[in-house]
Amino acid sequence: MALYSDKVMDHFRNPRNVGVIEDADGVGEVGNAKCGDIMKMYLKIEDDIIKDVKFETFGCGSAIASSSMATELIKGQPVSEAMKLTNKAVAEALDGLPDYKMHCSVLAEEAIRSALADYEKKKENDEAVQKEENS
Repeated sequence: MALYSDKVMDHFRNPRNVGVIEDADGVGEVGNAKCGDIMKMYLKIEDDIIKDVKFETFGCGSAIASSSMATELIKGQPVSEAMKLTNKAVAEALDGLPDYKMHCSVLAEEAIRSALADYEKKKENDEAVQKEENS
């Protein structure tokens, strides 16, 4: 049996949604100093739907594949659904990862949650400013 599934290899060789969203509504960056993987996720959200998502990942093939698959899983989804994404769902969508590479799917989940938290914080700040301007 191969170490990596065909899906892992495909997402590593042909990653989806690579890049930067300059005017992102949410940005999240996470890293694992132990393995050296760093992931940055960018979200464009309209009416609480993830309209676009991009990533930059510095890391191993599993980290790149996990980032790519995670973006595919949340693109077009409501924010509430994206919040439910788990590393297990990412790994399953890739037809599995070796146990010692599961941390890569964890990083993908954490990067998305970090970007969503950034979006929520910006949204709250915008609402507070609007409220203040209207008073």
